[in-house]
Amino acid sequence: MILSKGYVADRARAPLREFDFERRPARASEVLLEILYCGICHSDVAMVDNDWGFSLFPMVPGHEMIGRVTTCGAEVTKFQPGDIAAVGCMSESCRDCSHCRVGLEQYCDHISTPSFSTYERGTTNLLFGGFSSSYVVDQRFALKVPSSLDPAAAAPLLCAGITTYSPLRHWKVGRGDRVAIAGLGGLGHLAVKFARAMGAEVTVITSSPGKRDDALRLGASDVVVSSDSAQMTAGAGSFKFLLDTISADHSVEALLRLVRTDGTLCIVGVPSTPIAFSSMALAAGRKSICGSGMGGLPETQEMLDFCGEHGISADIELLPAQAVNDAFHRLKKHDVKYRFVLDMRSLSR
Repeated sequence: MILSKGYVADRARAPLREFDFERRPARASEVLLEILYCGICHSDVAMVDNDWGFSLFPMVPGHEMIGRVTTCGAEVTKFQPGDIAAVGCMSESCRDCSHCRVGLEQYCDHISTPSFSTYERGTTNLLFGGFSSSYVVDQRFALKVPSSLDPAAAAPLLCAGITTYSPLRHWKVGRGDRVAIAGLGGLGHLAVKFARAMGAEVTVITSSPGKRDDALRLGASDVVVSSDSAQMTAGAGSFKFLLDTISADHSVEALLRLVRTDGTLCIVGVPSTPIAFSSMALAAGRKSICGSGMGGLPETQEMLDFCGEHGISADIELLPAQAVNDAFHRLKKHDVKYRFVLDMRSLSR
């Protein structure tokens, strides 16, 4: 067994504490990673707080992992020791359903296995996540990280990045398209960078007038303040595609009015209450409203390669692993621009 360190929550809403545990060795098709960096996502906080009612404890969170390969199983061909690899939201899937066979493991008919707070597939062994010194995963679920990317700033790409890249690619956002990004947070700031790199003309929809300068710095050409009725009225029917990244409760119908005839509003944020909108708002412009989850493995690798080519990574605040509870506290207050990343190397210091 492999002696590991991490940060664990013993029960719902408990502060995380240092934790010694054992990882099993890598099997024939698996790699053992020394975790270097792990991003912090709102869903890590939600899982620790058991906001969705299915958290398993004790829990080591973390699903935005960047690590160095230290051991390769005998059948591994994708990596060599010393390679930098990434692991995101999934650690396994059935591999054989209609979705898995075409690289849509996120929609696995038999439910893909998350990276933490679950049982290792086919066992009753709790799976601990990336707030730790090591991780074991099949080579299929590990991804190559372009050498041009800062590994710390690349960590949030494994969740926030692919969650926004996937719908932009699926709905074929491209050169000359007028696109809006609602919300300029951990998801939205990456969505702006992606849409701009794809050639779109990008507008940010935000409730915070103070975010205008940052939106323009990230690549937006315009900003609409959602609390300004005149700006919202002026923007009606403007956008081919609107990506809604907002997790706070908000008016989806107000955003729908900004979408042009035959346009699409895609939701990737997760508000706490069900959304509501008038069917007339859809019918009046033959508009579509849809949702999107994270991407599958091929698309996630495509996204990382795209980021390497275009120099895209997250705007982060890098913290020592020991600051995890402070990061959780600040994240709940939205006190971050735009993602926290833990330096897991500090566990061994």
